[in-house]
Amino acid sequence: MVDTHTQYHKIKDEVDKAVIEVMESSAFINGKIVQEFAGNLAGYLNVKHVIPCGNGTDALQIALMALGLKPGDEVITPSFTYIATTEVVALLRLTPVFVDVDEKTFCIDPAAIEKAITPRTKAIVPVHLYGQSANMEAIMKIAEKHSLFVIEDNAQAIGCNFHFSDGSSKKTGTIGHIGCTSFYPSKNLGAFGDGGSLFTNDDALAEKLKMIANHGQKVRYYHDLVGCNSRLDSIQAAILNIKLKHLDAYCKARQEVAAYYNAAFSGNDKITVPYKADNSDHVYHQYTLILNNVERDAFKDRLEKKGVPSMIYYPLPAHKQKMFAQFDVANQELPVTTYLTDRVISLPIHTEMDAEQLAFIKDAVLSAL
Repeated sequence: MVDTHTQYHKIKDEVDKAVIEVMESSAFINGKIVQEFAGNLAGYLNVKHVIPCGNGTDALQIALMALGLKPGDEVITPSFTYIATTEVVALLRLTPVFVDVDEKTFCIDPAAIEKAITPRTKAIVPVHLYGQSANMEAIMKIAEKHSLFVIEDNAQAIGCNFHFSDGSSKKTGTIGHIGCTSFYPSKNLGAFGDGGSLFTNDDALAEKLKMIANHGQKVRYYHDLVGCNSRLDSIQAAILNIKLKHLDAYCKARQEVAAYYNAAFSGNDKITVPYKADNSDHVYHQYTLILNNVERDAFKDRLEKKGVPSMIYYPLPAHKQKMFAQFDVANQELPVTTYLTDRVISLPIHTEMDAEQLAFIKDAVLSAL
């Protein structure tokens, strides 16, 4: 599904040099390279503050901790997402409110958000799923109208631009009050281990996020807030600092793969290719098809036998997971989410695919159908 090995070898000399410099410095935690990377990423995103942390799940948890929410406060989130988005809500004794997604973009439906708001609603967590932005213009208008916080889950869409109706654009993760991302190795900007980051343009929030990620302290050994221990180590920062220079090229390579697939599959009535909204770029963290009247498990098995991997992101929506039984939401009606979880399947997409591989996958898919 992802070829991180070949990607590494293309930048091996740069990466090896950067890692050795960290080894020689012995500044493995909070070395100067961590802040250098944070500064470079802030410049790339055009955001005031980047706060590195241990992983993307930590980023979401720290973001919620910084908002001063109280047990029972409601957080609106899509059910069609990776579990990290929603489990941190329950972990902090907040109440997840699951809403449906747009059937074309797979991202949270602004109309569903509006309907789900109650006096206890305090925050919205839109997910930029598979590499495309949720409708952030509509979401921010709803948030402003109801005085709600917005935390963007940008783990799958770093490098994506959202285009506003006035002609301006912003990077996903920099539009809401706080943005969160993951640097898991398979991400579009991936480390060689775990890593994550938070983004904000709010000075006061930035200070609080930094403190929470560092045991709640601003001055060492003086702990003003209940925090956690979540940091990006220097070796991962050094690797990410190199890979950041290539992020736009990585996104372009994924877009070229998607364009090939689209041309190959668009005329087939058994599959629906990914939709790209006019108000968003698509950086294709995943290339996800909808199967139409095709038995998915059998199709997946036929692909596997032909030597083509595939993945189902995600087979069981969050609101039906056992971990949320306490909220009594398993029978909630989310028709688009149900439709998608029964029909989506993702094909290999990454930065190192060549013409021969793409032709092989195309032929395998069409044959398996």
